[in-house]
Amino acid sequence: MTNASLSQWIRNQAHPLGTHDPLAPLTDLRPLLDMVGEARIVALGAATRQAREPAALAHRMLRLLVEERGFRSLALEGDDPERVGLAEYVRTGRGEPRALLAGARSFWQTEEILDVVRWMRAHNERHPGDPVRFAGTPDGTPQAVRLDSLESMERSLAEHTIRWHEHTGDRIVYWGGIAHTVAAGLPHRTAGAHLRERYGSGYLSLGLTFHHGSLPEPVPFPPAHYAESALSAAMPQTYLLDLRADAPEPVRAWLGAPSATRVIGPGYTTESDADHQLSDGSPAAWFDVIVHSHDVTPARFLEFERPSR
Repeated sequence: MTNASLSQWIRNQAHPLGTHDPLAPLTDLRPLLDMVGEARIVALGAATRQAREPAALAHRMLRLLVEERGFRSLALEGDDPERVGLAEYVRTGRGEPRALLAGARSFWQTEEILDVVRWMRAHNERHPGDPVRFAGTPDGTPQAVRLDSLESMERSLAEHTIRWHEHTGDRIVYWGGIAHTVAAGLPHRTAGAHLRERYGSGYLSLGLTFHHGSLPEPVPFPPAHYAESALSAAMPQTYLLDLRADAPEPVRAWLGAPSATRVIGPGYTTESDADHQLSDGSPAAWFDVIVHSHDVTPARFLEFERPSR
């Protein structure tokens, strides 16, 4: 397959996204509704938690799914919203969300997450009889994730989501990291693989990928064999793309071929770039849908007052 044929297919199928403003009209994102269909769990898997644009796009997609598809729970990966107090704030308005985030893990301590929490509370004030909420544990006990092995951690992440869905019946947006949400392709079974096994096509894996940028550590252009190289060569802008769309056999072959994609967590440096990737599997195994950004800028981390001595 030539790069030109893949690029042409992407340009024909992609839906350009015009803004990162989480409160902007959602018209450009509406094609996602057909892609989601009747899925009960939609995973927004981010290549990094440290970038502003993917977080803002995830917020916009959360809004769309809540406002137009009846999703009512957000499983925000990485900490316990009940412990932090955010679940209570979203339910009742008690507390101050910026102050509450001071007790959360560091990758929740951003203006982008604060915007999501405030939007959830504002939604509930407008719709007190039909609220949106954080996914928790059905018995109300603090959420714990088993960390004795990678497999048990992934299984626990999936089990918390499954139990919440079974208890509430809510359609759930699962917002986490790509390394946990991909549906298949890795040597170990991810949370996404467990959810795909449980729900089949009722689990949608959406990847928030990007080409380069600053986190603020500079992230260089990816190597040629990374999926992001082809994705940005086709359209150097932000767009939505359904990888399950009809495609000629050469494109299907590229989608199913071994590849690599960025996964950037804490401790990233330019020198360690090669260590921050998924290199097992293929785009079609990992994702059903992608939202790809050409370049990204740092998330806006919150600043907290330090207690005086």
